[in-house]
Amino acid sequence: MIQAFGLTSNARKAHPPAIDDVSFEARAGHVTALLGGAGAGKTTALRLMLELQPGRGVTYFKGRPLHRIAHPAREVGVLLGDVPGHPARSVRGHLRMLCAASGLPARRADEVLEVVGLVSLREERLDTLSCGVDRRLGLACALLPDPHTLVLDEPTDGLSAREAQWLHEMLRAHARQGGTVLFTTADPKEAARTADRVVTLDGGRLVADQDAKEFARTRLRPRVAVRSPHAARLAALLTKEARTARRSVEVVREGGNRLSVYGSTTADVGETAFRNGILIHQLADEVGDMGPGAEPGGGAGADGVRSARREPVASHSSVASQEPPVAQAGPAERKSARSGSSSADRQSASLGAPVTDADDAESSRAARPGRADTSPAAAKAVAVRGAAQGGRGERPSAGEGPGRAPGPEQPEATSATSAQAGEVAPGGGKAVHDAGGPGGAASARAATAAGLDGSADATTASDTGRAGAAAPSESQAGRNGVAAGVLATRTRLPGARNGTGKPRAGHAVRPEGARAPDTLSPLPPPISVLPAPAPLRPLRYEIRRASGVGTGFFTCGAALVVSVLMAVVLARLGHTPHERLFAAWPRELPLPPAALAAGLLGALAFGDEFRHPALAADRGTVPRRLGLLTAKLLVSGATALLLAFLTVGCDAEVLYLVYGRELTQVPADWLSLAASWFALVVGCAWAGVLAAGVFRSTTAGLAAVLAVPVLVVPLVHQALRGSGVRMAAGFPMRMRELLLLQWPFGGERYLVAAVRVFAQPMGAALALALTGLLCAYLSTTLRTRIR
Repeated sequence: MIQAFGLTSNARKAHPPAIDDVSFEARAGHVTALLGGAGAGKTTALRLMLELQPGRGVTYFKGRPLHRIAHPAREVGVLLGDVPGHPARSVRGHLRMLCAASGLPARRADEVLEVVGLVSLREERLDTLSCGVDRRLGLACALLPDPHTLVLDEPTDGLSAREAQWLHEMLRAHARQGGTVLFTTADPKEAARTADRVVTLDGGRLVADQDAKEFARTRLRPRVAVRSPHAARLAALLTKEARTARRSVEVVREGGNRLSVYGSTTADVGETAFRNGILIHQLADEVGDMGPGAEPGGGAGADGVRSARREPVASHSSVASQEPPVAQAGPAERKSARSGSSSADRQSASLGAPVTDADDAESSRAARPGRADTSPAAAKAVAVRGAAQGGRGERPSAGEGPGRAPGPEQPEATSATSAQAGEVAPGGGKAVHDAGGPGGAASARAATAAGLDGSADATTASDTGRAGAAAPSESQAGRNGVAAGVLATRTRLPGARNGTGKPRAGHAVRPEGARAPDTLSPLPPPISVLPAPAPLRPLRYEIRRASGVGTGFFTCGAALVVSVLMAVVLARLGHTPHERLFAAWPRELPLPPAALAAGLLGALAFGDEFRHPALAADRGTVPRRLGLLTAKLLVSGATALLLAFLTVGCDAEVLYLVYGRELTQVPADWLSLAASWFALVVGCAWAGVLAAGVFRSTTAGLAAVLAVPVLVVPLVHQALRGSGVRMAAGFPMRMRELLLLQWPFGGERYLVAAVRVFAQPMGAALALALTGLLCAYLSTTLRTRIR
């Protein structure tokens, strides 16, 4: 179950918040539609529920907010837009990579592909998928961890009718298995056909929360769809007969030979066509749009379509050239909805905090007139219902409490004042209205409640002397949604980031040792942006990410070919040192081809993550976690080592084939040269990884790799001035004298080789650059966590 309370986005400058004080729930085993036009606040509501943007409010998923769930992806499957995977990755490779990120076995990808019907397209590249197949892949990504809840934003946008029907069947199947489904849509007909409950938003406010049948009956207009080659003549006849009979019938030309007749029936339209000899190709009842003809008093059949009512009107209907505009619920509609007080009370009780059926029963007993139930369960139920009304925009009269009559300093609130706090939309839904102008929403949110123990409540009532026997009547409780008044403080929502407020002035000080309830802010709790989750198996994820596309293989192959050609040319020209010949590194270039390729692969390790954020598709960013960084450093370092070894081997083989043994003799100091070569290539790869992670760009990562020999090496060379060689000369002897130990297995050679690597200007510059980039990455990570 999803329970959302008081969702409010942050206002931007002079603009009002995108959504303001929106509360609703989506039950398990049901499909709930969040309906609204462009700018209604549907996507903002979802992002606040998923803690993707700051605001206020709290949302419970099976009784827990998202930041209290250890692995949110295993509880809530999210689909917000297209799949942001690498375009060169295959469908199966993308899902296998996400399996590693979620800690799932790789076979789960094949199982989900069978569920969504993409087995035949599993080797297709992501950039070749159509809109419908891409939406199926997005649904597969959401279903991958087998979540209980699905949250989808405009899942059928851009799909054909057949693909949309398939998607609706998938959502219904998930709900039948006990899951919770919440999706947004701008099409009222789609919401009425697919959903079990429809929550309507308009201008960022909740205007209706209804069952699908009630929604179709009260907010959709039934119409008769007609197709005829003589559509214009039939439209004129229907208009003439409606004018003569003084009936409210509206005929709309849909284009071509199609008509939509509002306010009539298929029998009346068919009789008119038969009397005048007009050929009919289609005559059927349809559910139309949310037009001004949607009246709350019409009866509904089993299919939820209201039967047409014939009543005389002052003005006759006319032929229109387009669909009628959207109409808001009128006073008669709200009056009809207020009669269902029991359903409204039950709904408001469910919107305060995660409650059970037992709590609901206790609260209903507490609302009976003439009975003041002071049991602990009743007090908690009253507090929960008070929090519900505070989150829904209702405000109880000041000074009322459970079993307490208004005192002289707190006058009794009239039913008219209570009616202004909130109005009920058709079908038991909550229609939010500003009774007091712009401050109405803030005043509505100021209503607070607190759940206290029964013993504490009884003590408080006896100490203050304010306990009374008066209670509001059932009719007034049905209109206001207030069971028996609320307590004086706001309920602390479990799991929410509740702020602590100051005690109100004018209240009596409790005796020492007495327990006082926490006084909280009248506003909903703030929503902090949930950090992007790190992959549960980062090393496996990184291996599948790097091997899933051909960029790495192409880069390594190109580096080997260029290195071999350059080694042959350098050997032909001569005047190249022996050690540089094997690396194919002329003096004119800042880095050899293998080092440049390793730096590019390292930069792509983080650059592709920011460009195609598969780990956090709904956030558009990459989690800065040390586990993910370690995995990327290990994979890029291993790739660089392999590339360095293959480069030296291929160059030596080609030189032997072309020039013989003369140029392939092993140097005497091969150990230190090999250490320097491998350290150079690995260092360039790590510099690319760290720089791309800090600057969030592949280009910036490669630029940082090139900046080391171009900018940092000259500075280090000027600082050392040959002191590095003198420092490394007697280093083993000085270490032996200091530690008084004998180096085992000839460890002096390895130590001297390592010291010579860092004593060279290039080695010192690369070590300095890596240290600076690592510090920058760690500071960025800590700053993000602190925020």
